Amino acid sequence: MSIHKQFQTQCKSFALVAALCLASLPAHAASKEIIQLQTQVQQLQEQMTAMKQSFDERMGVMKNLVEANTDASNKTTAAINILQATLQKQQGDATGHVDQLSGQIQALNDTLDELKVRLAKVSKQLEDMQSAQQSIAASQQASQAQQQAAAQAPPPDVLYANGLRDYNGGKNDLASQEFSDYVKFYPNTDLAGNAYYYLAEIQFRAGNYQQAVGNYDQVLQNFPSGNKAASAQLKKGFALIEMGQKDDGVQELRHLIQRYPKTNEAVQARDRLRKLGVSTAAKPGAGTQ
Repeated sequence: MSIHKQFQTQCKSFALVAALCLASLPAHAASKEIIQLQTQVQQLQEQMTAMKQSFDERMGVMKNLVEANTDASNKTTAAINILQATLQKQQGDATGHVDQLSGQIQALNDTLDELKVRLAKVSKQLEDMQSAQQSIAASQQASQAQQQAAAQAPPPDVLYANGLRDYNGGKNDLASQEFSDYVKFYPNTDLAGNAYYYLAEIQFRAGNYQQAVGNYDQVLQNFPSGNKAASAQLKKGFALIEMGQKDDGVQELRHLIQRYPKTNEAVQARDRLRKLGVSTAAKPGAGTQ
């Protein structure tokens, strides 16, 4: 029940009570009391009318406020919906941009990896070129130094004669240097094989059998028809035996006997084989070294 209706009910109740009270009063007092009650009722009605007007005004204000709030709420809801739609669109666009950027970044990474591979290849080529240039430069310097040394070296016959003289004189260090210079500056002459042989002989005397075998091989491989070939093979066999490689040494001496059977070196080879207690005949199928 509203406040206006409650007030009307109370006024009606008050009028009813007033009528009952007047009915119970004497006649001479009823006129005065009636006038007072009528006045009070009139005042109550006026108050009721004023309250109703005030109530109606307030209800109008509240209605306007409710309508205004409802309109504002609707506008806010619409704005929120628009904002959500805008955000969703922006998120969709952002996702597309992110995917596009991811693809571009991946493409850039692939390109960068390819560039790294190419750069590594170019760097390797540059290193190879630098190494080749350095090698060529070193070879040129060595060749120039050798040419300069050869220009300053004694003539081949003089250098060989000096080496042979010092070798026969027991000056092995000086002879070794001179024969080494000879094979260095004049490696393609006929006497180069003899120089290698005397170098091997000096090393054999010093007990450097491995180095001696190397120089004997120089004679046998590069100067097989030279006058020191038989001697080089004989002494190579001796050196191998001294190194503990008896089978190889025996095989070398047998090849010497087979190749140069009537030489003094063959006689020495047979004598050494007899002392070793082995046959002088080469094994069937054995090749020449």
